[in-house]
Amino acid sequence: MQSNDNTPGQNRQELAYLPVPFPKAPPKPPRFAALRDGLRDWWTRAWDIDGVLYEMWQDVLSAPEDGPRHMAPWIRAVLMAAGVSFVVLMAKAAGEVVLDALHQLLTAVPKVQVGVDTSSGVAAVVDQPVRTYIAQHSAGLAVEGSTVYTLWLLTGIVGLVLGYLSRNNGVRAMWTAWGAATVFMVWTTTPAASRPIAAGLAVLAWTFLSAFAMRGLTLRRRVVAGRPAKVTVKPEIHVPVQPPAPAAEQHPHSGCPFRD
Repeated sequence: MQSNDNTPGQNRQELAYLPVPFPKAPPKPPRFAALRDGLRDWWTRAWDIDGVLYEMWQDVLSAPEDGPRHMAPWIRAVLMAAGVSFVVLMAKAAGEVVLDALHQLLTAVPKVQVGVDTSSGVAAVVDQPVRTYIAQHSAGLAVEGSTVYTLWLLTGIVGLVLGYLSRNNGVRAMWTAWGAATVFMVWTTTPAASRPIAAGLAVLAWTFLSAFAMRGLTLRRRVVAGRPAKVTVKPEIHVPVQPPAPAAEQHPHSGCPFRD
């Protein structure tokens, strides 16, 4: 018997195996949407009355009227931090300028011939041995001998002036070390025949200048006179004085055996 392909039952059986469409997935929320919404809510609440940003803005508006003493603490802290930062930047810039000027002073200005007879007179007795010593012992240094010589001069001048003005023990110690080093250089470099005379002149010159650099220095022990003790009288302190006990009243007939 020939089968009929158009039978209704067969068609219903074939429809049961057709693919069923799945429901579409809901669209995903955009990335960082929750974070954006949270920031938006915080920004709105912060600018409300009694909000953080609202109160800070009111502090800024009232700062000129309140003055430095009564303004908000956070504004005062910000101003102090800004002031300290400005001072640090200015100090850094000034330090760079001073260091650059000092470098130019030590390298360009002192054009001296160390170790050569460039001075004369009595000063040459001390100056020439110092120049020669510096020239002999500054060959392997990173700075030139003229720079070392200038530093030696500046150290002596600073110790003399500051010792006279400030009377500081640290400056006096620097002046003493500078004088001892100068005498040592003179003694080492001067020929043996004239060494004692040169060293003696160096000691005399240093001693004469020490009268100014060590002005006010004394080896006597200071005696501080004792001060009389201060007696403070406080009138509010009262010492209670008890009156004497009254004598017992005696009856005129106290000795009588028949008293009442």
